[in-house]
Amino acid sequence: MAVSQGAIMAEDGKETLPTSEESLLSSLFTEIFTSPLNLFLLGVCALLIYKIFRPSDGIGAASGPVEPPVPKMKRQDMTLEQLKQYDGSGEHGRVCVAVNGKIFDVTRGKKFYGPGGPYAAFAGRDATRALATFSVNDVKEEYDDLSDLSSMQMDSVREWEMQFTEKYDYIGKFLKAGEQPTEYSDEEDAKDTKTKKDD
Repeated sequence: MAVSQGAIMAEDGKETLPTSEESLLSSLFTEIFTSPLNLFLLGVCALLIYKIFRPSDGIGAASGPVEPPVPKMKRQDMTLEQLKQYDGSGEHGRVCVAVNGKIFDVTRGKKFYGPGGPYAAFAGRDATRALATFSVNDVKEEYDDLSDLSSMQMDSVREWEMQFTEKYDYIGKFLKAGEQPTEYSDEEDAKDTKTKKDD
């Protein structure tokens, strides 16, 4: 049985004419997507949406000046006093943060951790307690043994540690006062660099 143009086949096999709403939608759809002006405007809208939601790659005039990459720090363990030198305000501009007994070079994230950043309180400090309690201001001025943190807070600390490990360069251990630093060789630094590149 031949079906006439514009007709719809109903469930019972009989041919029916479209309702006025279906006809209206069909003609509206045809009119929108066949008009050259409408196609042009649709393309402009798609381009604007793409520009708004595309990931920033740092290319273009709006991104501002590009800072040269900072060379990798040598592997070293630090006490809190040594760590405080890396708060982003020194001539080297480096920013280091301690998390769960490990020190990370977060200079790449300077807009967050450097002077004026939302997490500047972590710069050159042990951020473990602040990350565990979700309070930026909960940073201690002395070595913090974290013994009073709950198991849930320590789970959160370990998750933060994993995130820092994946994103930033590990520098060394965070030392208690009087604890001796490890002597690291150049081979260990080279091995760390190779491991980061392989990841």
